[in-house]
Amino acid sequence: MTAPYDPSDREKVVVKLPPALRHELKVRAAQLSVDIQDAVTDGVHAWRSDPSAAKSVDTSGGSSFATYLPSGLYGDFKKDCKAQGVAYNQGVAQSIRLWLDTHTMPALVRPDHVRRFVVCNQKGGVGKSAVSAGLAEALAEAGARVCVIDFDPQGHLTLHLGHKHLAIKEPSLAKHMLGEADGPIRDLLIPIEHDEFHGRLFLLPACKDAFLLDAKLATTRHVRVKETALEKAIEELEKDFDYIVVDCPPSLGYTMDTALYFARNRDGEDPQASGLLVVVQAEDTSADAYDMLHEQIEDIEGDLDVAITQLGFVVNLYDARKGWIATSSLDGWEQFGDPPVLAVIPDLKEQREAVRLKRPLLEYAPDCDQAIAMRDLKKALTK
Repeated sequence: MTAPYDPSDREKVVVKLPPALRHELKVRAAQLSVDIQDAVTDGVHAWRSDPSAAKSVDTSGGSSFATYLPSGLYGDFKKDCKAQGVAYNQGVAQSIRLWLDTHTMPALVRPDHVRRFVVCNQKGGVGKSAVSAGLAEALAEAGARVCVIDFDPQGHLTLHLGHKHLAIKEPSLAKHMLGEADGPIRDLLIPIEHDEFHGRLFLLPACKDAFLLDAKLATTRHVRVKETALEKAIEELEKDFDYIVVDCPPSLGYTMDTALYFARNRDGEDPQASGLLVVVQAEDTSADAYDMLHEQIEDIEGDLDVAITQLGFVVNLYDARKGWIATSSLDGWEQFGDPPVLAVIPDLKEQREAVRLKRPLLEYAPDCDQAIAMRDLKKALTK
């Protein structure tokens, strides 16, 4: 059926499509930054040009799907379907399948050596866990092998992805850092089992024993160089993954020192390959927290004679409706220049809903503005 939308431009079309096909269309269109109505339109044109190239689609269990086609195309396409002896719902499904098959995701070039993204700021509540999860999901969705590490004893990232904290007496990342755990650390990894990143995304979950990590790092005789503790603990994981994303606590202690050291430039490595992603909000307290982080970075660089790249800022939970404070603060971050603003992520309900449902954002709402911003962040880091 049709209903006039804009007679000089497009008209609304409603058909029934299987949920799996609809979901795949939403994800692919979002991945390629293509409007869904344009994707369907291109598919219809391709189908009309060569119906023999289309494949039959199982449309059983279909539900209502609406989009907009250029005015007049609906009628012509319906006539073509009738001439080919194809039901209209099947014709639209075949057109979408044809578009999907000819608009695959560009192959992600895997790095020669693991790239390390440390997501940080000294202020809590800015959304470091959400950004860590979203970036890891976007990388895995594009075909990379990704480990995301919940390095915050509060464990929000672990809970966001639908898993429990490790028990206090179980092996954990903190125990491995302190030389108190037996067995390989990869035994702690949890696969994030969704079709979008099946077999490519793994979580190293949090344990509340990390609250004690700072004090133990300061006193334990098992850690020869405190700043290397994180790197030594997860060293065996580096050959298994293309990217490691570390969700840091809002801390200025030894724990954060180990994360900063892990992000340092290594010999022979492109300085932009690994480093820090600083999550901020468009308000003043994020800037104050960044000043403290910047001082800590300079101290580590000076004390250990290393270089740590600040890859850029991620302005999270942005809402221009908050007025001048938000807009002027965003201008301030963008004028900072070095490091640059890599992404601005809007404050919308989908992320909160995904957290409540304990589902990855890119699986729950793959075409929402926040998911698109996470993919933009991935593109900025991997271009």
